Amino acid sequence: MAQIDDLPPLREVIRAHNLDARKALGQNFLLDLNLTSRIARSAGDLSNVTVLEVGPGPGGLTRALLAAGARKVVAIEKDQRCLPALEEISSYYAGRLDVIEADALTIDPREITEGPIKIVANLPYNVGTQLLLNWLTVEDWPPYWESLTLMFQKEVGQRIVADPKSKAYGRLGVLANWRCYTDILFDLSPKAFTPPPKVTSAVVQLYPREAPLPCPLKALETVTAAAFGQRRKMLRASLKALQPDAEARIEAAGLKPTARAEEIDVAGFVALAHAFS
Repeated sequence: MAQIDDLPPLREVIRAHNLDARKALGQNFLLDLNLTSRIARSAGDLSNVTVLEVGPGPGGLTRALLAAGARKVVAIEKDQRCLPALEEISSYYAGRLDVIEADALTIDPREITEGPIKIVANLPYNVGTQLLLNWLTVEDWPPYWESLTLMFQKEVGQRIVADPKSKAYGRLGVLANWRCYTDILFDLSPKAFTPPPKVTSAVVQLYPREAPLPCPLKALETVTAAAFGQRRKMLRASLKALQPDAEARIEAAGLKPTARAEEIDVAGFVALAHAFS
């Protein structure tokens, strides 16, 4: 296993601070510093950016980001038990790590970071998708962040990068690929984690498109939620609750009312958002 700094091995840190991973917090600790270093490298040059990390836990990825040369890491951690371990990292990498005790769902990253910003995180499983949606649906675009390098359950990663007519294609894929270029970089075995989850994980990377198709954001969120909320139904049925003349609006968007959500590409959903806004 890679020795990236002179701090104790992560297993010793966990024992010293009694940091058992808690299911209620969506925690699965990644202890292999080879893998955390690979994630950090995947985020590109960090020397002139602030890295936002959510859910650092005992700090394996945090250490890898700092060792990789991150100018600054701002880590948001909800679990008070992890704070002493993170403070040890902060002392070692003097002045380069800020730890904020908070729920990441309640924080606007722009209020705690200075740009440019990259977000790199092994996201807690129970809030990962919502955090991604928060970062994707900011009003101003291009956004305040340069890139997202995030770990999810592989199933969620597949939904993020999914193409139309695939089983994984849904609302998350439409929103992600409307505004970003998306890619799954690599998978991680459950054996890499403590405790091992029941599923494979995947590291997903998103880069913002400079000029996504112009679209009313709220209308796109509403239309995709309705269409994929009843994905087995034809659009004329799944969107009927939005407007009484739904069928005419679907046709105005250049689509067939008999089509189903999984058949509609991003451009088609943008057209629907305009038609229903």
